[in-house]
Amino acid sequence: MFETTMYTGDRAQDYATVRSQLMALIDGETDIVANLANASALLNHYLQNINWVGFYLWKEDELVLGPFQGLPACIRIPAGKGVCGTSIEEERTLRVADVEQFPGHIACDAASQSEIVIPMIVNGEKFGVLDIDSPVKNRFDEVDERELEQFVTILTNFRKKSPILKECEGANSTNE
Repeated sequence: MFETTMYTGDRAQDYATVRSQLMALIDGETDIVANLANASALLNHYLQNINWVGFYLWKEDELVLGPFQGLPACIRIPAGKGVCGTSIEEERTLRVADVEQFPGHIACDAASQSEIVIPMIVNGEKFGVLDIDSPVKNRFDEVDERELEQFVTILTNFRKKSPILKECEGANSTNE
């Protein structure tokens, strides 16, 4: 059961608390949708000055909307398009101080001014991205980038151990 925590204002300490909360939430749960839903709710609860947080999942050659918190969003994003599509294509975190300055930015919410996208790579394969938008320019900094990458690492490490993923990998290897 999730217990609301009072955060201290020390960002490194608070992010450590968020990571601990994430580990407690996903411990023993194998359903990826449930885990990503709780992960997005946790970040929505913790992060200030954001208007959207959620996941896009990689399916074939595009990202498809997954669990999120915020206004309804774009459902599909092609590889290489917008911040999310570029992040997954390049397999690197993108921190955008002003989305209006990002070539090809996809505006799902006109209020969004800045964005951070962290790719999720599992066993060397694209899995999806964590996408967070803010109505404030320059909202995300190096601390957010580092800490959110660690947050994603927890999810991808969990995913590597997931029995569901192992079953899928086993099925794929027998069909080749």
